[in-house]
Amino acid sequence: MIDHLTLKVRDLEKAKDFYRQALAPLGYALLLELEEDGFQGAGFGVGRKPDLWLSRGEPQPGGLHLAFAAESRAQVDAFHAAALAAGAADNGRPGLRPRYHPSYYAAFVKDADGHNVEVVCHKRE
Repeated sequence: MIDHLTLKVRDLEKAKDFYRQALAPLGYALLLELEEDGFQGAGFGVGRKPDLWLSRGEPQPGGLHLAFAAESRAQVDAFHAAALAAGAADNGRPGLRPRYHPSYYAAFVKDADGHNVEVVCHKRE
């Protein structure tokens, strides 16, 4: 089980704005900001505990693939629209990806640091 993940970002303020908007349809919010011992970052999550951290720094070349679970296909659609409105580049419009399994419904975007952000719903709707 994964407890949390940290993404390095070049522009922390820009990244905070992007993830605040893009992940709002999933119930994510900015929960905590830290600046101590050389770490400068922001924690996002649902509820009280951050599980996605953004840290000022140089991103990994090529970015990372990060996938969030959605409760519905409508959340996938809302994420994609919100992410594009927040400045993401489309990397796969919402739709079924039957090569993974028959009800794999997902959307993909690239954030400003090249991270491939996916939201997927596995439910049949």
